[in-house]
Amino acid sequence: MRGARTVRGTAAVRGAKGLLVGTLAVLLAACGADRSADGRAGADTAAPAYFDWFEYTGRDEAFEAPLPDGSFRNPILAGFHSDPSIVAARGKFYMVHSTFTFFPGIPVFESEDLVHWTQVGNVIHRPEQLDFDGLRVSRGVFAPAIEYHDGTFYVVNTAVDSGGNFIATATDPAGPWSDPFWLPGIGGIDPSLFFDDDGRVYILNNDEPEVPVRYDGHRAIWLQEIDIAGKRPFGPRKVLIDGGIKPEENPIWIEGPHIYKVDGWYYLSDAEGGTGPQHSQVVLRSRDVWGPYQSYDHNPILTQRDLDPQRPLPVTNAGHADLVQGPDGSWWAVFLASRNYGVDHYNTGRETFLLPVTWKDGWPTILPPGEAIPYVLPGPSFMRRPAEQAPMTGNFTWRDEFDQPQLGLGWMSVRVPKQAWFDFAARPGQLTIHPLAEGLDTLKNPAFLARRQQHLRFDASLALELPEAGTAAGLAAFQSEQYWYFLGVRRAGDGAELFLEKRGGEASPAVVATQAIAAAGELKLRISGDEGAYSFAYDADGQGWQPLLEGDDGTILSTDVAGGFVGATLGPFARDERARN
Repeated sequence: MRGARTVRGTAAVRGAKGLLVGTLAVLLAACGADRSADGRAGADTAAPAYFDWFEYTGRDEAFEAPLPDGSFRNPILAGFHSDPSIVAARGKFYMVHSTFTFFPGIPVFESEDLVHWTQVGNVIHRPEQLDFDGLRVSRGVFAPAIEYHDGTFYVVNTAVDSGGNFIATATDPAGPWSDPFWLPGIGGIDPSLFFDDDGRVYILNNDEPEVPVRYDGHRAIWLQEIDIAGKRPFGPRKVLIDGGIKPEENPIWIEGPHIYKVDGWYYLSDAEGGTGPQHSQVVLRSRDVWGPYQSYDHNPILTQRDLDPQRPLPVTNAGHADLVQGPDGSWWAVFLASRNYGVDHYNTGRETFLLPVTWKDGWPTILPPGEAIPYVLPGPSFMRRPAEQAPMTGNFTWRDEFDQPQLGLGWMSVRVPKQAWFDFAARPGQLTIHPLAEGLDTLKNPAFLARRQQHLRFDASLALELPEAGTAAGLAAFQSEQYWYFLGVRRAGDGAELFLEKRGGEASPAVVATQAIAAAGELKLRISGDEGAYSFAYDADGQGWQPLLEGDDGTILSTDVAGGFVGATLGPFARDERARN
């Protein structure tokens, strides 16, 4: 079977359904480009780069444990899938995540059992919906929240530095989704909606408190009624929580609010402590949606901050949870957490985990204090068996042959494209990338297709044709515009030069390795990660893998070094170098 697929051992199975929707490819084609019919460059364009396939293999120790019948693996979405929000609708579950300045943005996942997830679309899937030019990678769309009511899906979100809070709607979660309905009276971040059973609808959000801000991270959770048909908040706004559950301790970053109504109680659940090692989830309740809200005596209901940081295979940063009820009456929580190495490094970003919710004395708990988040645990009673979750999690090999007419939904670009820079028509069976002058350090849109790094130990490889003079092409590992690698090739006289560029902060990019090779017919490039050690290799004309640089310090791609909120990504990249010569 060709096309994008997942391979485990010798058995090949289809990857995520919906891979051929091709949102990004369709949109890029709509942008227009000055190309000849066969994809060759015109007088003012660089020669295209041709890629034959891309392959990704993950082999994490945490995923090697046998999976008992009826169990599943955490995380349920490995790699950079942060800030999950979930809703049950039409007999299925739908989940969305933050993507910051990546495009298409806010992926929509679908599941029948909370364990097996398929991406079906994106909320931000047209260039005119939002523009991220000039923004650093970790700005853009923050934590979304999804709800469903009377046949319509609602996603409410914050476009940081690019418009503010908004609502998008769709009758089909796969799309199309509406343009943003802006909410100029709602400030801060992390809005969510609550549909009460009396027909009233409310919007919650994190913002500065009514009183003067007393310390860095002092925030409040606000509530206001909203006319959902007109997308207009109205009436008084009220602070439900000022600071956190113990304001006398100056808690930081109360955020990610959700309200649930259960047995006549309104439960307000929030993240607290920031999105790092002190992250947690807390819950309060009231008989009235407006409060006052009483904090649970045994908060937090989820955290990993009380565990030994030196423990093996640690899961950290747990919080930002959303709860959902299954068809059997059971409750479950999806939340973000990170898998670390070297105590505080993680290159895979904030991932999505799943745990059951236990109710006791009218209060929900996700995980008792002092307990580690399990990598393997029993699944819901309605879980499909066996629990084969690749390519969303576990150890697997995923390969894209680029022989379909559209790009798979697992691919993204950095910021919103302004012109068409790739296609599948110029050479059927190959990916053609038309180079842009923008490098990976741009605050615009480079000609780079990104796939999430999902493992601490992985190999990412691709095959390409040696590009014509003036074009550099190859494989990139990208965390942000200031932290990345580019393993590339360019023409050099009668032969070619392999090179490895690296940027690790404010300093300009540097070439850290080069190798002259003969003009190969086909060239394969590979980036391998082993926690914080990254190695780079090539294979020219099938001569076997040769090292270019081994064991380089790949902690530059970790969130604690690079900052921000995203994880590392990998994929093909091409650059127009004519102005550099």
